[in-house]
Amino acid sequence: MQRAVAPVVPLPADSVTSFLLQAGALLATAVVLGMLARRVGLPAIVGELSAGVLLGPSVLGALGIWDGPSTEQLHLLDAAGLLGVLLLVGCSGTELDLRMVRKRGATAARVSIGGLLIPLALGVAAGFVVPLSLLSPGGDRTVVALFLGVAMCVSAIPVIAKTLLDMNLLHRNVGQLTLTAAVIDDVFGWMMLSVVSAMATTGLRTGTVVGSALTIAAVVLFAAFVLRPLARAVFRRGPVLGPAVVIILLGSAGTQALRLEAVFGAFVCGVVIASVLPRPEALAPLRTVVLTVLAPLFFALAGLRMDLTALADPEVAAFAATILLLAVAGKFAGAGIGALASGLTRWEALACAAGMNARGVIEVIVAMAGLRLGVLNSSAYTSIVLVAVVTSLMAPPFLRMAMNRIEHTAEEQLRLNWRPEAGEPFGEPLGKTFDNARDKEEKSEIS
Repeated sequence: MQRAVAPVVPLPADSVTSFLLQAGALLATAVVLGMLARRVGLPAIVGELSAGVLLGPSVLGALGIWDGPSTEQLHLLDAAGLLGVLLLVGCSGTELDLRMVRKRGATAARVSIGGLLIPLALGVAAGFVVPLSLLSPGGDRTVVALFLGVAMCVSAIPVIAKTLLDMNLLHRNVGQLTLTAAVIDDVFGWMMLSVVSAMATTGLRTGTVVGSALTIAAVVLFAAFVLRPLARAVFRRGPVLGPAVVIILLGSAGTQALRLEAVFGAFVCGVVIASVLPRPEALAPLRTVVLTVLAPLFFALAGLRMDLTALADPEVAAFAATILLLAVAGKFAGAGIGALASGLTRWEALACAAGMNARGVIEVIVAMAGLRLGVLNSSAYTSIVLVAVVTSLMAPPFLRMAMNRIEHTAEEQLRLNWRPEAGEPFGEPLGKTFDNARDKEEKSEIS
């Protein structure tokens, strides 16, 4: 006779109540502070991270008012935050316009390569010099150094796109070039993060690096030749939102199972969805929920793990200041040199560098991955998240200063005549936008 399997005991009522109260308090604080940040011209992520800082060990914890969530509650909140960050990265992937990348690929590649290599080299060099106790006691020095290099070289498509949109610069040539270069940065960043994550879990071996690279190539090929046709068939036969979320989550699970980062799978799936989606505006409701609910909760959780009291230690403060200086100098120098080498003016080069210097969302995700993998300790995590906040704050004033000295072109005026649909955070892919505007102008001239 087969033994009956005992049912899984659900969460106790007290745990459910605590989770709902803590999630509600975190989200409410993040939404309010995000709105205040936007009101004073700052990126929303600054307010959302500040919510966690306020409710975490940096403020309430330091004052002895609240010790923060228990381990059980933090795991529940992490699960909700993970769902948010995967959908956020997936939505970022849907903003990739492959036609724009092909059209401006050569120039964008030069800007991107400069903006990648110099910060990457500076981060790796710093990782070999800084005392390991400030990064990850007992960690592998090479893995930690590579991870710090990845954290230094990334850019943030959502923050850059939102900043350009808020400043009415998406139609400018420099704005589109910056966004395209940031796409290349992010693709490389996700790949590098996946490789370093595999090294952190299985050890530093040549076989690990080669195996991770081959796995990444296999994932990309599978997405292009298997997932893409399947997604096209699914979207043609029924609703979009449900299948899109399923594709992103299952893709994330797939890359996580392959010992790559789940966010890499989410990004690749987002790109696949964008390439076959019949109506880009169909994802607007998903973007709205992610950007207004799930993402703020994730960033509040990220802030909850920051401990700014650690900066009272002169050694930790010096490390944070050094990392920030190297990150900013590396991105400005690298992207600026790449832009100048492509024939752009010094003001255009400055604008590209200022835009790509905004790390924002991606830097926080990388820092969270490092903390989870044990590559970073709490002090290093706090320092890297500070880089994300400060560089996001730096972008608007530098962009404003540079763009005021760059003249509008006729091509930019064509783009300016198009406006995205209400409710879409980033609008239709920019390359398609310009193509449509140019086609209308050509038809007008013919008639």
